[in-house]
Amino acid sequence: MATETEAETETEIETEIKPKPKLKTKSKTKSKTLTKTKKRKPKPPPFQFSGRMKKVLWGFAAFCVLAVGTIFTGTQLENRDSFCASCHTQNEDMYYQRTLSTKTSTDLATFHAAKETRCIDCHTDRGITGRMGGLMAGVSDLYSFYIVRKYPQPAVQDKPIGDGNCLKCHDAVLQKQEFNNHFHVFLPRWQAADSKNAATCVSCHNSHGANGDVAIKYLNEKDTVLICQKCHAMAGAG
Repeated sequence: MATETEAETETEIETEIKPKPKLKTKSKTKSKTLTKTKKRKPKPPPFQFSGRMKKVLWGFAAFCVLAVGTIFTGTQLENRDSFCASCHTQNEDMYYQRTLSTKTSTDLATFHAAKETRCIDCHTDRGITGRMGGLMAGVSDLYSFYIVRKYPQPAVQDKPIGDGNCLKCHDAVLQKQEFNNHFHVFLPRWQAADSKNAATCVSCHNSHGANGDVAIKYLNEKDTVLICQKCHAMAGAG
């Protein structure tokens, strides 16, 4: 009996001393996963322009600044009648001097100048495109006058003043449906029917002509009647 008891006791002691098998856990797997996620790929180097590209961009930026500055300066200079007269010496200089030397208006242009209307206001069409067109014409004149030095004297008006230049301020004349204004109302119809021979605003309203009658708004009566007869002949009422 003693031997069996001792054997059982030894078995119990061995059981207690024998280490228990370790349970497999996912901790190592998790730690490996975390380690992998922590290892980030190196960031690519920031984009950099090449030396040649930098020169191109700086050159483009300088061109834009120069262009904007030129346009701004040009528009400011064109606002001065004296600047316009500096290139257009004949006959424009004479027209400009009229606005300075006479207290009473002698032609339609001096009448407008007394109302603070500038040369550029009448010599450009409506909107930004009209002003840019006038600016480009001014640049061409400056190039011919100061650089090439082959500017024609007297100046040649290669682009006649269109009706849009006048209608910027006088658009109401096309709206008055009355007999005393019929010539303005029917003018667009004449132009649509015969664009080559039809009159324009400046055909009757000569801005710089000094032979106009102040009583009839600086119109030359003889010349204006001839234009009226052409319009009536076209309409079949002459």
